[in-house]
Amino acid sequence: MSAPLEPERGEGFRIETPDLGGRRGRLSDWFTQRWVQLTGRRVRWSEAPWLEAPVGDVEVIGSGFYERFAARRGLTLTRAPLGRGLLEHFAELAGPHCRVATVNPEVARFYERTSDYGLEAWAEWCGAYRPFGHLLAMLFSRRLQQLNMPLSPPDSRLGVHSEVLRLEAADGQAPWTAWVRTNVASGTVIYAGSYATTRVPRREGGCVKVAFPLPNGYALVVLWPESHPDGSLTLHSSGTGFGDAGFYFYVEDQAGVGWARYVPSMVESINVFVDSSGVLRTDHELRIWGTRFLRPHYRLAKPPEN
Repeated sequence: MSAPLEPERGEGFRIETPDLGGRRGRLSDWFTQRWVQLTGRRVRWSEAPWLEAPVGDVEVIGSGFYERFAARRGLTLTRAPLGRGLLEHFAELAGPHCRVATVNPEVARFYERTSDYGLEAWAEWCGAYRPFGHLLAMLFSRRLQQLNMPLSPPDSRLGVHSEVLRLEAADGQAPWTAWVRTNVASGTVIYAGSYATTRVPRREGGCVKVAFPLPNGYALVVLWPESHPDGSLTLHSSGTGFGDAGFYFYVEDQAGVGWARYVPSMVESINVFVDSSGVLRTDHELRIWGTRFLRPHYRLAKPPEN
């Protein structure tokens, strides 16, 4: 029997709902999983391979998740040295709205050599949604050490530690590359997500697939790319329905089989650009029911010239 997972270091008050035991986990997690089961559709990865992603542990995600996942799946985890990226080949994003040759080389370099870059992050919760951010942190994010955005600028005053992890199979292929971002001041994990390129049935061209492990499942965002004349790139999660770009929740029933819920009300856009000072930045915008509720920002420190 494996040792129980130890809670990871975190900050702030938490709301602890009852532990139902076994795979059911906390009551709050169980309710959200039943919502996905009741309102989503039954899926098999063999029939929808674009949905496949690492399934989270019941209680804690945190910085150690991908080590545990690699051990379960017989994968080799490598803490990527300089020169490793979230995407193997940026050119795989070519499509009707993305002319990869016109994208600023610094943007493409970031995606192919992410581990070279330093990272500063801050977030703006918008208006009436700020209390929702605090509730989400108390109920889920601080306990799970996942999707744990800073609630105010001082929360990230010491910066963000960024680590790229490569998960390799025996044949040398890397089905997933993980990016773990940790708040240096508090030690809390901001995001622990896996990245890959994919193609979906209802969208022509390559897309970026980002999966965030959650108890017994994950949140999945599929984003289609759009290049702009100024060399910037925008990734959009807007889509037309299940099988297109967009936001999904997945809950596992058994290996490779579960329930997936497409959430059209949740839309994200990520603009990656080089500013007038030559600094690489990203501006995210998340909307629900058409209203902006969160704006994360990243400043990506340019690596020294070789």
